[in-house]
Amino acid sequence: MDFFDVVRARRSVRAFLTKEVDAVALRRLLEAVTRAPSAGDLQAYEVVVVRHPERRRELARAAYGQTFVAQAPVVLVFCAHPRRSAGKYGRRGAELYCIQDATIAASHAQLAAVALGLATVWVGAFDDAAVADLVGGLDPVCIMPVGYPNEEPEPTPRRSVDELVHLERLPVNPGVGATARMGRGRPGSDLVRGDP
Repeated sequence: MDFFDVVRARRSVRAFLTKEVDAVALRRLLEAVTRAPSAGDLQAYEVVVVRHPERRRELARAAYGQTFVAQAPVVLVFCAHPRRSAGKYGRRGAELYCIQDATIAASHAQLAAVALGLATVWVGAFDDAAVADLVGGLDPVCIMPVGYPNEEPEPTPRRSVDELVHLERLPVNPGVGATARMGRGRPGSDLVRGDP
């Protein structure tokens, strides 16, 4: 798939077919994860692949009963690894960069899944301690069920570029795009061209 088609096709899917994710597809997805940029190229995160049905059910319980977590044939748990980042970046590495690393890696997983004909959903609502205990002690950042989709969600509304992107700094009046506030031409045109 073209990259921009992949971005447009990505949806949060919460219903999965019982079909297993084959080892080749899963390996390709995980290889895409390893290509994610990270602070200092330290890759201060770990990914736990959960396939065993009972462990998936335990993760679903730890995710406040979100049963679709257990229905996916594969669940990835992205964890921050503070010590890997702290050695080089100190407190900021331990408290921020490792979390950023894990989230960037998880985003790569979501896009790779779409390119492979798979589907995912980002699960951020969970009991941190329970998930950490299930996967081995590191700080969980997200739970990501992965499988073949059994639903086709409609696209959700998105903020426009003109509303979301701001020229040089945030507006005094949030919610009003930079070019609209400046009263120039077609909204967004100055941002694309880079006009001052």
